[in-house]
Amino acid sequence: MTPQLQQAIRLLQLPILELNAQLQQMLDSNVMLELEEAPEPEAEVAGPAEEPADFAAFEGDRAAGPAAEAADFDYDPDESGVLPDEPVDSALWSEVSAPGRGDPWSDDERQGELADESGQSLREHLLWQLGMEHFSPRETLAGEAIIDYVNEDGYLTESAQGILAMLPTDAGFTLAEVEATLARVQALDPPGVAARDLRECLLLQLQQLAPDTPALGLALAIASSHLDLLAEQQLTALRRKLGASDADLGAALALVRACNPRPGAGITAARPEYVVPDVFVRRHDGRWVVEVNHSLAPRLRVNQAYAQMLRGNAEHPVLRTQLQEARWLVRSLEIRNDTLLKVARCIVERQADVLDHGEERMKPMILRDVAEAVEMHESTISRVTSGKYMHTPRGVFELRYFFSSQLTAGDGTEQSSTAIRARIRKLIGQEDPGSPLSDSRIAELLQADGINVARRTVAKYREGLKIAPSSERRRRPAR
Repeated sequence: MTPQLQQAIRLLQLPILELNAQLQQMLDSNVMLELEEAPEPEAEVAGPAEEPADFAAFEGDRAAGPAAEAADFDYDPDESGVLPDEPVDSALWSEVSAPGRGDPWSDDERQGELADESGQSLREHLLWQLGMEHFSPRETLAGEAIIDYVNEDGYLTESAQGILAMLPTDAGFTLAEVEATLARVQALDPPGVAARDLRECLLLQLQQLAPDTPALGLALAIASSHLDLLAEQQLTALRRKLGASDADLGAALALVRACNPRPGAGITAARPEYVVPDVFVRRHDGRWVVEVNHSLAPRLRVNQAYAQMLRGNAEHPVLRTQLQEARWLVRSLEIRNDTLLKVARCIVERQADVLDHGEERMKPMILRDVAEAVEMHESTISRVTSGKYMHTPRGVFELRYFFSSQLTAGDGTEQSSTAIRARIRKLIGQEDPGSPLSDSRIAELLQADGINVARRTVAKYREGLKIAPSSERRRRPAR
């Protein structure tokens, strides 16, 4: 491959943030490049488009030399769709500690103080302490069951009776053992973890303070019985009920406000990664419109003043080399944007039902389908869809999200594996918690809709969605 072709391919596969960094570096090192004022973006309608003029030449260069060939990409997204549980009294606490009041206990300031950088999740952090605190084997087993029901905010989402029911019946656990183990888990870090509601969370944190802490008794009384008055800012009524002076009440409120209403929120498994979409998709006049995101990457052009000075001048070989590199870079960027737009329009045209109705309407599509439609090589499609994201009214998706393998239905039609996953998730979401659907039953329901899927295939897709088997999804009726 020629150096120009290598550069075009390299720019083609870069995500927008990496592309922006590399273009800025080139702009700083090549005097023949300058920034161009970005014009108003023009929307493009999904549909047939002309191939960039020089891309056919690039493809011809590829055929002339060795190049890496990408195989069909079979991508199946892994989405559990499970949202974290909320603590029982989160609404009450959000009223008390609403951001914007300048309180020292606001979420923004607290996250900065307690942010964890270890890379461990809350569950991993608790399990590590479980192994270090000399729990007995029975306490370890019960403690692991308790930790499994602690959500991301640090609250216990299951009752002690429910946890007892989940433990092996032949082990002979009692409710008292579970409660005792829960008390030990609640003494782990972070303070207030495994509480069953906001009041218990605050009490657990206050009880870890030294007994001689000023106004500790008042703070415990407020957290135990008077959070409603605190939430409504009825400080006069609160002072009257507690029989406390203004100074003592102020000290007690300071202790309560120093507690963390979401003890698990400061421990995160990893830093959040922000995605910048390369393509925007929106509906306009009943049609889906596709446009490339030009907001971050600088628009470059050749400095015409310098180019005119070098015309007919055989001197300055370094500047002439930079001029040639600048021209190829500008052309490579044009080819990248045209190719990205062309592929995105093809994807939107083929998967318009997904944007209209959801992933249950996903059609089977592989790299070869798009490559044939836009008359490009499959490896080019693989590069242009890798690490690129599309912003749609339904959310931000990687371009590869729209590619999936296919299964043949009973009537001979082809079904997308992504659509089948969505139907499995929907069936499980609508099941009776007391009598969950087995994998065999789900396969029967799919076959009734004309989709011939084996039970083991249903089990594979269910595990890919991180959904537990029916035996673990069954909920016992409350006594």
